[in-house]
Amino acid sequence: MKTAGLLEICRRLLSFAFLSVSFFVASALLSTPAHAQAASDVPVFQITPVESTIKFGVQASVPIQGTFKKWDATLTNTSTAVESGVLSIKIQADSVDTGSGMKDGKLKGKDFFNVKDDPYITFKSTKIVQTGPTTFEVDGDFTIRGVTRQEKLELEFSGKKGSGVGTVNGTMAFDRKEYGMNSGIPFIKIADRVEVTVDLKAKRVSGPPLVFKQ
Repeated sequence: MKTAGLLEICRRLLSFAFLSVSFFVASALLSTPAHAQAASDVPVFQITPVESTIKFGVQASVPIQGTFKKWDATLTNTSTAVESGVLSIKIQADSVDTGSGMKDGKLKGKDFFNVKDDPYITFKSTKIVQTGPTTFEVDGDFTIRGVTRQEKLELEFSGKKGSGVGTVNGTMAFDRKEYGMNSGIPFIKIADRVEVTVDLKAKRVSGPPLVFKQ
């Protein structure tokens, strides 16, 4: 009798343990679709550098215009509202290309981009405000030569709303001397104002379309 009673107690303990494990496994499985559904409610975009460009120009006695060959950009949203987006751009400074080896070398040097110590030029938005049906003001942290300041990027979206594809065109101007670029290039007079233009091709790869204010 004692042996039978002990076996019965063991059987009940094993049954309780099995039910507990089953409950936790079932809970985990049931919770997974809910998280997946939440993620699907957020638009996800892809920006392809091969179809996009980032250029810059500065007034000078000898025109200085160029592009950056290597960079990455992301546009992430926490909801379908356009204002919830965060635009992040990361440029490899040594990929500058003006079409002139002399100008490129000078721009990569310590007087300008200082690519050896500060290899990246970055912009990360902190606020997006819709100013028109397809236009936006984007405030963000702009970093060059290791110096970070708030700058404003003026953007315009083009493309059929809801189609999932479009173009983001924008311009941003900054004073190079505020970032420590106080020198010039021999025999070339350079203005302080630098203008950056972006032409980004964006594609929605998942999630619903963005909602624009009318």
